[in-house]
Amino acid sequence: MENFYTITENRVLLAAIIAWFVSQGIKFFTCLIKTRKIRMDRIMGSGGMPSSHTASVMAATFSVGELLGYNDPVFGGLMIISFIVMYDAAGVRMAAGKQAKAINNIVEALGSYRLKIDGQLKELLGHTYMEVLVGAALGIVIALLIN
Repeated sequence: MENFYTITENRVLLAAIIAWFVSQGIKFFTCLIKTRKIRMDRIMGSGGMPSSHTASVMAATFSVGELLGYNDPVFGGLMIISFIVMYDAAGVRMAAGKQAKAINNIVEALGSYRLKIDGQLKELLGHTYMEVLVGAALGIVIALLIN
């Protein structure tokens, strides 16, 4: 049990978790304000403003920068991983979401009698560049506040 309490003192982990919760909370409440409906999928769901993946990874990266220094090789390695996550969020997953939307449209146009798919494919997978940028800024701010 003692080891568990030391985990809670890890500022890098804490910053990443807080960044994730804040960004998912922002998604949930902006959706609530826009649609006036509670959508539980926005609490855990991917896609939307801001990118929680980006916020989390940037919070962890900049927390390491604050703790070890921005010239430390660990910060550099984490920065590369952060860039990969951001590229994936805005590039690969966004393209997958567009493909899912196209497939859903094809299935709808053909009708269920010609093509059997259980439910619709998830379309909100990736992020726009702005959503990734805001997620990165949010993560950096949270890291600087935590440390």
